Amino acid sequence: MAHSADIETILEALIGFDTTSHKSNLALIDYIKGLLDGWGVPYELVPDESLAKASLFARIGPIAEGGIGLSGHTDVVPVTGQNWATDPFKLTSKGTRLYGRGTTDMKGFLACMLAAVPGFLASELKRPIYLIFSYDEEIGCTGVRPLIEELGTRLPMPELVLVGEPTNCQVVEAHKSITSFVTTVTGFETHSSVHHLGVSSIEVAAKLINFLTDYQVELARTQNDPRFDPAYSTVHVGRVTGGTARNIVAKTTDFLWEVRALPGYDGLEVAGALNKFAAQELLPSMRAIAPSTDIETIVKGAVPGLAAGPEAIRLGMKLANQNMAHVVSYGTEAGLFNEAGAASVICGPGNISEAHKPDEFIERDELEKCMAVLERVAAHQSL
Repeated sequence: MAHSADIETILEALIGFDTTSHKSNLALIDYIKGLLDGWGVPYELVPDESLAKASLFARIGPIAEGGIGLSGHTDVVPVTGQNWATDPFKLTSKGTRLYGRGTTDMKGFLACMLAAVPGFLASELKRPIYLIFSYDEEIGCTGVRPLIEELGTRLPMPELVLVGEPTNCQVVEAHKSITSFVTTVTGFETHSSVHHLGVSSIEVAAKLINFLTDYQVELARTQNDPRFDPAYSTVHVGRVTGGTARNIVAKTTDFLWEVRALPGYDGLEVAGALNKFAAQELLPSMRAIAPSTDIETIVKGAVPGLAAGPEAIRLGMKLANQNMAHVVSYGTEAGLFNEAGAASVICGPGNISEAHKPDEFIERDELEKCMAVLERVAAHQSL
């Protein structure tokens, strides 16, 4: 199909676009459109409400059933506060490695998708190959959702979607779900010298966080799916914000937390248990001091887990030339595709351990392995 130089030329261009999630991805999408226009490949855009971002859906081959989608997100995580030895938005070659933000997560896969297009066009495809480029995956897999809503209507529904998150080109059949929450504690302010007349939201938040910590221990004791590492659903508090000053009993504290749940377990169960603990053990004594006090937990976002069906796993392993599939603990867009009726597995170049770090890199041979997978995709769609 394509040589390394073709992939690296495209990857260099992709890395040069700063598509950190809080920024527009339209310049990168325009670059992809230019390549597709040059190849005569039709595509559709699915913009966001602000028109500052867009997903792109392209079709190669005939209009027919049984299409295979290749899907990747265009956004990257921030480099703020990270100590890079190279310019994160300039592709840098060192030995066998290519450095830059997104090389692994996941512009390496996007470059392979695009570098494979001439080979796809030269194949005698009997069924189509779809290229899917999304945005805002890194902030909750939000950008791909409007595109997925159009599958089966304005856009064709793929038979299988390969999501190219970094798996060292191994097939992944399942991943945990992610449900994120914010809990806000409203206390009652007083001077700290009369602490007993107030309700410290910080102290209440600490009790709630301790409850979640204990709940995590219980999940580790009662759940065991050895395919995953760790083999149980996890509960994590990532940020706590509260209080005004040392000598003021804190009125408001909030904390952000998440549940990464095994397939078949609903992360909302943890929130339900937290709410029950708050209602029974904390709120009565709080409101005895001040009726205005409160504890509220709301869902901030959710990414469904992935549990691929046997046919999707079989086809994925065939395309990857493997005889077993794996699982991961991180979340992806694959669960959303699968939930919408587009069977999905994960298979992409690079190692997840390199993602989100300073000096992110991908090995050149990972890109070559990915191209071999895409060659088998073309061969399968030509049968």
